[in-house]
Amino acid sequence: MKLYVAPRAPNPRRVRIFLAEKGITSIETVDVDLNAGEHRSEAFRAKSPMARVPVLELDDGRALGETRAICTYLEGLQPEPNLMGNGFEERAFIEMADRRIEHYLGTYLANAIRHTHPGLAPLEQPQFPEFGRSQAEKAREVARWLDGVLADQDYIAGARFTIADITAFCILEFARGLLKFKPGDEGLTHLQAWRDRIAARPSAKAV
Repeated sequence: MKLYVAPRAPNPRRVRIFLAEKGITSIETVDVDLNAGEHRSEAFRAKSPMARVPVLELDDGRALGETRAICTYLEGLQPEPNLMGNGFEERAFIEMADRRIEHYLGTYLANAIRHTHPGLAPLEQPQFPEFGRSQAEKAREVARWLDGVLADQDYIAGARFTIADITAFCILEFARGLLKFKPGDEGLTHLQAWRDRIAARPSAKAV
């Protein structure tokens, strides 16, 4: 199998950390140069019609896109260590936490970055800086909520490390690099402490 990634993008990093946590080393990674427009090529669109990374190309030639779908496949391929829930009830609550991070925190921060950072201009035309700044403020609201959640529990979805922690970590690290967003600087001490613990994991250090 081959995993198509863009090294600095958060969604491919989510899959790569997921792989590292699973200890799966047999999947080849292929870098896609977004700035050069490789993701828009006819060959890549045959694998990813929306021209997005990551994409997992299976041994039978089929292409599986969308980060969470790829992780679901990998979880089925290698169930342990479990990262997506044991039984329907835990799976549902972990998915809820993961979706909230992806759709709220992730979407707001992605819009802020794509519309305010000059380095993203080739990928986002036209840019709307005022919209981007408003999205950054919405992301801060979600981050404040998340800080409150982490005041009462050790991980995003509860008592143990799951895919939701991977999602939140990769999103926040992307914002840390491009928006200089650091929870501690915002007074979000619980979120900062959680971030530092996740950053210390071997999987986060390796990817």
